[in-house]
Amino acid sequence: MSDVLSLSRAFFLEVRRYEPRIAVAYTLLILAGWGWFGWPLLWPGLVAVLLWVVAVDGVVRPGSSLFIENVTHGPRGSGTVALTFDDGPDPEVTPALLDELKRGDAQATFFVVGTALAAQPELGRRMVAEGHVVANHSWHHSYKQSFRLHRWQTEELLRAEQRIEAVTGRPSTRLYRPPVGLKTGDLARAVADLGLRMVAWSLHSRDTLDTDPRSIARRVLRSIRGGDIVLLHDGSRVPGGRRRCVEATRLILAGLREKGLRCVTLTELLGPSP
Repeated sequence: MSDVLSLSRAFFLEVRRYEPRIAVAYTLLILAGWGWFGWPLLWPGLVAVLLWVVAVDGVVRPGSSLFIENVTHGPRGSGTVALTFDDGPDPEVTPALLDELKRGDAQATFFVVGTALAAQPELGRRMVAEGHVVANHSWHHSYKQSFRLHRWQTEELLRAEQRIEAVTGRPSTRLYRPPVGLKTGDLARAVADLGLRMVAWSLHSRDTLDTDPRSIARRVLRSIRGGDIVLLHDGSRVPGGRRRCVEATRLILAGLREKGLRCVTLTELLGPSP
């Protein structure tokens, strides 16, 4: 009986990963039937709208688990939080950020872009040496990634995994965060094939839009609670473009100490990847 239930769950999960394609195919079918055969459009059209709402939500909502299990926070009563930094390492910002984390006796998780890590391998080694976690944020950080098929997605993630292991000299943490938080069924299949763990966030600092470090820190500290995964950015397409991240982090660490919250890596907050 348990085998049948496991197979059923696997089947329905695979169907969910094709949901956007099902929405497209169903919409084209009812439009063709309406145009050529005069099929009624109201109720089939409402079903199509529902399918599209589910598909779009699954793709664009960072915390959605439609295609694959997606972690958004850790244990709420833990008294710990995780600061996560995306898009680096940056040759100007990341060293200063590491200095700030060291002064604050805090550990963090860096979701690195493979090409950036390849250009700054010494920063990846420094992250690990100082107790931080290096995780996968894709090889290219392509904004077209959501339109790519399964084979490309697999190669993209695997290349970044291999670079992380080569630079750090340690086994992968198996943590992955997609660029911009966008997901598709093809990406989910690649994540599952490689045995990765999808990680989103529960608290967005909005530091990609806000240029004031004090405002960024206030936004985070106003809402933060135990178990939160905070999204920040130390890298960008322009070297040194996220300098505000350093000062914002200093203020956030000071605020966390006042609140009695300890800043840890994702592996400590969530436990080992299954």
